[in-house]
Amino acid sequence: MVTEQVRRQVARPNTLTSVIRMANPVFVGAAIVLPGGMLTYALVSGSLFFLNFVHIMTGALWTGIDLFMGFVLGPVLGGMDPASRAAIFKRLVPRMTFLMPVLAAVTTTAGLQLAGRLGYSLTSPKVIAALVITGILTVQGFGLLLPNEVRVFRQLLSDKPDIGLISRLGMRNARLGGVQGLFQIAIIFIMAIIRL
Repeated sequence: MVTEQVRRQVARPNTLTSVIRMANPVFVGAAIVLPGGMLTYALVSGSLFFLNFVHIMTGALWTGIDLFMGFVLGPVLGGMDPASRAAIFKRLVPRMTFLMPVLAAVTTTAGLQLAGRLGYSLTSPKVIAALVITGILTVQGFGLLLPNEVRVFRQLLSDKPDIGLISRLGMRNARLGGVQGLFQIAIIFIMAIIRL
């Protein structure tokens, strides 16, 4: 005899499928395939110009989105009631979960490849400074931002989502996005010095 709870679990799609559906499968595909494909082409073709373009473009998107989240969207959301915030995060978080890690990974990979091809030593103090900041961004992204997004998903997929918790976690991630943007500006400053 099958219980009602088992029937519900069988009928409920898995978390990943639900998140992809919430983010829009076309968006998820584009967010993964376009940056990843550009990086693959740059690496396979050996084009230094295209590798530089991929690094700059994905880095600009990553940095710009983080700064927008922290310094534009965050304050706007801070002035809204929790239910309205939660409604925005319900639409925003699934997309950010796919887009931001891909932009970060492609930017970092392209940057390391670019540094190697341009002959910069990974033991140079300036390169080490950029790598340390990249490490901080990685820890923040995968240690703080992504777990918060998973918590938001759990709430969104639960039978009774906690609107207040969704709102608080979303605001925490918006603020962390601003902090990430500031660290990214520091990396850009270091890269400008390296290029001199």
